Amino acid sequence: MSEEYLFISDCHLDPRLPEVSASLIQFLQSRAATARRLYILGDLFEVWLGDDDPADGHQQVIDTLRELATSCEIFFIAGNRDFLLGEDFATRVGMTLLREPHFLQLEQSRVMLLHGDTLCTDDHVYQKFRAMVRDPAWISATLATSLSERRQVAARLRDDSKAATSLKPSEIMDVNETTVTECFRTNEADVIIHGHTHRPAMHRYDPGLLRIVLGDWVREPSFLSWQPVQGFRLTDPRV
Repeated sequence: MSEEYLFISDCHLDPRLPEVSASLIQFLQSRAATARRLYILGDLFEVWLGDDDPADGHQQVIDTLRELATSCEIFFIAGNRDFLLGEDFATRVGMTLLREPHFLQLEQSRVMLLHGDTLCTDDHVYQKFRAMVRDPAWISATLATSLSERRQVAARLRDDSKAATSLKPSEIMDVNETTVTECFRTNEADVIIHGHTHRPAMHRYDPGLLRIVLGDWVREPSFLSWQPVQGFRLTDPRV
């Protein structure tokens, strides 16, 4: 086992896109298999309706994660697509759920991990939606309904989201730089790592601060590696 830490997000696994699942499985069985830790920063699944979801079409990925967990520590932060993923699923797979923000100390750097949607504060409509669906009372009430009812709600929410997104300027759906600056300051972070925006990049700020954005997996794998001495390396065909 190496001392490598790996970070991914926004796989958006969907049975209608088997090539994405195949790409992730190959990554988990090769690069991740030799790593010390894997951090999944949300939206592993396009839709997750709760841990009683039979996860049709995802079993091979789940089995691969379970196998990986025997040699590599796996950590998960919920995204805006899979926030109903809970402890039952985590236990079955062998991974650890983390609350965001989560902090790591990597050599001299205090590293902050989060999905990334909380940084998109210009999108006021989305932030109101996020506050609703992350409310423990809303989650409990939703999980108390049948799977068929949850599927109907999820389909309606997806349709509403697509309609709203089509009308929004792209800038609104990216991070707010004032929010990012405040996030660095209030959390005393040196590095922020997140996904959500699907805009992979390494952004540098004075004095010596770094924000790393993970890409989605719809076209090609996107992952971040950290190793002692070598530091961070972002692998994505778009950067």
